[in-house]
Order: sequence, then C-alpha cells, then structure tokens
Amino acid sequence: MIDVAEVAQTDVVGTAPYRFRRFIDRAVIRDVVRQMATTLRTEYRDKDPILIGVLNGCFIFMADLVREMNIPCEVDFVKVSSYADSMTSGAVKLIKDVDADIEGRHILLIEDIVDTGKSLGFLRQHLMAKKPASLAMAAMFVKDCPKAEGAEAEYAGIHIPPDFVVGYGLDYAQQWRQLPDLHTLIENEQ
Repeated sequence: MIDVAEVAQTDVVGTAPYRFRRFIDRAVIRDVVRQMATTLRTEYRDKDPILIGVLNGCFIFMADLVREMNIPCEVDFVKVSSYADSMTSGAVKLIKDVDADIEGRHILLIEDIVDTGKSLGFLRQHLMAKKPASLAMAAMFVKDCPKAEGAEAEYAGIHIPPDFVVGYGLDYAQQWRQLPDLHTLIENEQ
C-alpha cells in the first residue's frame, strides 16, 4: 500500500529497487493541460468531438482536459494491452473497443504517454477503419525515442527522456497513478 503522507512530504516515493523521484511538478502539468485545452477548444468548438481515452492511464489527463476544454463533446474509452513484461512493450491486443458509433465523427484519441507508439499506431489504424470524419491524437507526455509508423501525436504536451515514469495516471504494477506530479525511476538502487 502507498503511504500518502510519504508522498506529501518528500520528492522521493517507493522502496528500492522501485524508488521514484519527482520529475515534473503538478503546476507545470496543469499549465500544459490548460494550453492544450485552449487549442483544442478553438479547433473543436463546433465539431461535437468524441474524446476516446486509452485506458487505464488516460483517466486523470482526460478528465482534466475535458473540464478545461469545456465544450460539448462525448467521451468513450478503448483498452489495449501492449506489455510483454512489466516495463517493455510487446504485441498490441485490443481488450475493449469503443462503444460509440464514430463513423463521420471528429475523434480525439487521448493518451497519457507515447513511448514506442505501437499502441497509438495500432489504434489509429483500428479507428480509421471505422470511418471517422477526422482522427487526431493528444498525449500528455511523449518520450523522446523512435516511434512506430502512425504514432505521432498531433497534440503533444511535454516531451520527456525515455525514462520509466509514474504519476499523473501512469503506473508501475497498477500503483502510483494517484501521484499529482510525474516521477521518474531512480536508477541503480538496490
């Protein structure tokens, strides 16, 4: 179990070998979300978009983004599995598809983080087969590393190094999503 008092009093959480140091403060994240929302509000104001979140990590970012956009829209979710083990990506598998009929609709695919982009490339192809009017991707964090074809986010929040991170919806073994800041793994700790 995560000790909330520990999180509130220090920049470091966890126990070796999984200790994480605060990397990007919540105020910076909040400002980036507001800037992205302002752009999206202008571009999608009259389009009644469907925001499709990629579960599980997107839920905090997507909730903040929808509130900041403050325009008529629908929300839906997809879920994919792309993890061969705890920290590396493997083949992508669709676990939950969208419920909405997206044909002819303007779609914003919302992702917490883009690393290799395998999931987003897969989802772009999958969703385009449903014939939306448009499809764009918004990601809060984008790792600076090579991306799969079709995996570039049209709306990218913060570019980060290819380190392992948790917080703001991102997890390790389903923990640490609740951290309001982004934390990075402290390497070489025993």
